[in-house]
Amino acid sequence: IMPKVCQDCGERNAALKRPKTGAAVCQECFFLAFETEVHETILENNLFERGDVVAIGASGGKDSTVLAYVMKLLNDRYDYGLNLVLLSVDEGISGYRDDSLETVKRNQQQYSLPLTIVSYKELYGWTMDEIVAVAGRKSNCTFCGVFRRQALDRGATMLKVGKVVTGHNADDVAETVLMNILRGDVARLQRCTNIVTGAEGDLPRSKPFKYTYEKEIVLYAYYKKLDYFSTECIYAPNAYRGHARTLLKDLEKIRPSAIIDIIHSGEAMAVKETVSTAVQGKCIRCGYMTSSDLCKACLLLEGLNKGMPKLAIGKKIHAAQLRAMDGDATARPTTSDQVAAGSVSYSVGVEEAKTAPSAPPARHVANDW
Repeated sequence: IMPKVCQDCGERNAALKRPKTGAAVCQECFFLAFETEVHETILENNLFERGDVVAIGASGGKDSTVLAYVMKLLNDRYDYGLNLVLLSVDEGISGYRDDSLETVKRNQQQYSLPLTIVSYKELYGWTMDEIVAVAGRKSNCTFCGVFRRQALDRGATMLKVGKVVTGHNADDVAETVLMNILRGDVARLQRCTNIVTGAEGDLPRSKPFKYTYEKEIVLYAYYKKLDYFSTECIYAPNAYRGHARTLLKDLEKIRPSAIIDIIHSGEAMAVKETVSTAVQGKCIRCGYMTSSDLCKACLLLEGLNKGMPKLAIGKKIHAAQLRAMDGDATARPTTSDQVAAGSVSYSVGVEEAKTAPSAPPARHVANDW
């Protein structure tokens, strides 16, 4: 059988079939198409301006590793004029994050980019291993997701960067659309397809890989022989997102364009004006963006520090009950400026909470709501 010729250049033999388009292409044409599509996404959405200091969220996984490589490549090739830095979050997951951070440190050497690592322990006084020990595995991804988003922003604030980019790809965005539809979360459904979030604040966060298929990221990393960490988080199998991912993969097998189709549907979805959506404000304790008086991170910490982690997850009435225990939602006030300056820690009262007598067993029951 004669080898198939690349459909793009018509000269070299095809090395792979693109998951996104189905075209049989050679390695060189695949690299160029991949990089050009990301470049066009950046330009069409005006993600950066010359002189921007941009923090790349680096976990050591395939997405962030390829993102760091491609951002540096495009910055040099097209003269974006960006100052790129790597920013990593250490969640404190033994046997997973400590190993992946070693990959990030190697990437820092390979790409010659400065690296900063912030940790849950430093910011919040808790590691994920400690949180799972008291909160269980059913809701651990809620804690980690909330804390990780804030940790990236806190780290970026400390570094005084102007923008953050993350490796969220087309599959991630489509999964989020499906999750919000299944949960009936109209507020998040409105903004989950935005390529830039937090634009109304001081620290915009963007997704250059918004239209990039996960399979193509894997192929790019494989053929480029990039150094990345491929082990899944030990707590991830219990995540709700996994069900949306399984559904999306099944749809992709039948119709490869399903991923982009779902994203475009999410972008085009209109919400009736009669539907009430939350108004973004600032947390009275830490100054972080929130639609309530206390942001989700402060509320989750309140539950952890009071020995009632599960009460911080779920309905608003449970959050109110949690704060009513001490009668003061503004206790231990903290501003974002104080956190950035390192003059105050989120972990105030944590050690006392860990050494305090545990709450009555009945108060730890979460599934009787």
